Amino acid sequence: MGKSKPNVINEYHLNRHMPDKPQFALHDLNEYLKTNQCQAVKPHIHSFYQIIWFKRGHGKHAVDFKAYDVFDNAIFFIAPNQIHYFDDQQHYEGVLLHFNHLFLVQDESPLDFMLNCNLFNNPFQQPSCCIGVGIDTILDQYILQMKGELESEESFGKEMILRNYLKSFLIQIQREKKHFEKVSDPQSPIFDEKRMILMKFITLIDENYKKGYSVTEYARLLHISSRSLSDLTQNQINKTPSQMIHERIILEAQRLLLYSELNVNQVGYRLGFDDPSYFVKYFKKYISLSPSEFKKSVS
Repeated sequence: MGKSKPNVINEYHLNRHMPDKPQFALHDLNEYLKTNQCQAVKPHIHSFYQIIWFKRGHGKHAVDFKAYDVFDNAIFFIAPNQIHYFDDQQHYEGVLLHFNHLFLVQDESPLDFMLNCNLFNNPFQQPSCCIGVGIDTILDQYILQMKGELESEESFGKEMILRNYLKSFLIQIQREKKHFEKVSDPQSPIFDEKRMILMKFITLIDENYKKGYSVTEYARLLHISSRSLSDLTQNQINKTPSQMIHERIILEAQRLLLYSELNVNQVGYRLGFDDPSYFVKYFKKYISLSPSEFKKSVS
C-alpha cells in the first residue's frame, strides 16, 4: 500500500495505478495488526473498501469521530475516505478484506448498487453489524475459497472468481443483516423500491453536497417530487432531506478541520461557502461549537 500527506493524515491505496496487480487482498487480522499497528492506531483513510471481520476480541473501533464496540463476530464496513482507526489491542482474531471500487461494482446492477450503498456508503446507519452463529461457518468457507484462489498459480478467470466469492460473502451478510433488523424492529423498512430511492439520494448527496443543491434539485435528479422525497426520508430514517444534506456537509467539515492543512476559511471555501463567517455560523448551528473550538476540543 502507498501513502500520501504524511504530515496531515495517511491515505492508503491498494495497488494504485497498477492495473495488472490484484485489486483485491485478504489478510489475517492478527498478523496485519502486529505488522502495521503503528499506522493502524492512527486516524487514516483508504482509497479502497475495507471489511474488518473481528472473529474474536473486544474493544473499540473508531469511524468518523465515533467509537463503536468491537465484539466476537462483529463486521465493520469501511468505505473510501472514511476516517477510522483501531484501538491498541493486539489480541484480535479475524480477517481483513481490501478491494477497489471497480472490483466490486462492474455494471452498476441493482445488486451491486445495493451491496455498495447499503453496506458501505450509508452514513445514516452503523458501519458495523453482528453475524450470528451459523453464518460464520458459511463465511469461513468463502474466505477459504478466496485464499485458495489467491494462492493458485492459475491466472485465467482469477479476478472473476474472486469477485463472485466476494459478492456471495456480502450477500450472506446482507441477508443476515436484513433478518436481524426485521427481528429487532418489525417496523424497519424492507429493501424495496423506496429503499433503493433512499440509497440513490444518499449517493447523490455524497456526489453533490459541495454544490449547494436544494431539496427540489435532488428530487428532480431522482425524478420524484420534493414532497415524495421528504415523505420517503421521514418514513425510512426519520430525517428530513435537508437534515441529511446538512449532516453530510458537517461530516466533511469535521474531516477537513481535523485532518487537513486547510484553515477555517479554506475549509468553508472547499465546501462551497463564499462567506467564511457564514460557514462559521453554519457549523456552530449543528455542532454547538465554532470550527476553531471544535478543533481544540478534539485535539
